[in-house]
Amino acid sequence: MAAKRSFLQRLFRGFLLLMGLALVIPPVQVALTRKWNPSWSPMQIQRVFESGTASTRTPTRWVPLSEIPRPLIHYIWASEDQKFFAHHGFDFVALRKAIVTANTTGKEARGSSTITMQCARSVFLWQGRSWPRKILEAYYTLWMEILLSKQRILELYLNHIEFGPGLYGVGAAAESHFGKHLGSLTRRQMIALAAILPNPLEWSPAQPNATVQKKIRRIEGLSSRARFPEDELQ
Repeated sequence: MAAKRSFLQRLFRGFLLLMGLALVIPPVQVALTRKWNPSWSPMQIQRVFESGTASTRTPTRWVPLSEIPRPLIHYIWASEDQKFFAHHGFDFVALRKAIVTANTTGKEARGSSTITMQCARSVFLWQGRSWPRKILEAYYTLWMEILLSKQRILELYLNHIEFGPGLYGVGAAAESHFGKHLGSLTRRQMIALAAILPNPLEWSPAQPNATVQKKIRRIEGLSSRARFPEDELQ
C-alpha cells in the first residue's frame, strides 16, 4: 500500500513538473524571439518527416520588415487579418461568425485565425487540428501579444509562413516561385503570393488555377477598399 502511494506521489509530482514546464517554456521561447531570428521551426521539421526527405526545404532567406514591400504586406494584411493592429491576438467577432457558419453547414469552423495565431503555429508549433495544438496556439498567441510588438510579430510571420512544399517566408517565395528578388515583384505577383496562403501546398502563385485567380480578384477588391495603416509600421 505504501509503495503504491509513493508511486502515485511521484507520478503526481511528475505531472506537476510537466505542467510547470508547459506553462514556462512558451513565454521563454517568445521572449527569445524579440531579438533572435529563428531559422527552423517545429512545423518545418514536421514537413521534412512528412515528405520523407530533408532536401525539400529551401533555406530561410530572412528579410527585415523594413525591406519587405509595403504593397505585399498590404495584400496579405487585407486578405488574412485586417484587424491585426487593433486586436490583442484573437478576433472574437470572426470566431463567433465561424462557429455560426460551422453549425449551419456542419463543417469545421474556419476563417477566424489571426496573423498572430498563424505566426504562433508557424514559428513555435506544428500544423494540425488537434485540441492540444489549438490550446498551445492560444497560449503562445497570448504571450506573443504581451511580449512582442505588432511589428515584430508581423516580421516573424512574413518570414515563416508556408508558400509551398519546403518553402517558407516571403523572401524564399519570391525567388522560388518567380525567380526574382522580393523587391522586384510586380503587383500581380505580390497579390498571387497572398492568394495562395490558405492552401500553399496545393496552389501555385506562378501558375494560378481558377480558385487562385478568384482569390486574386478578391484580394484586389479587399486591398482597394481597406487602406493599410502605414503608421503602424513606424
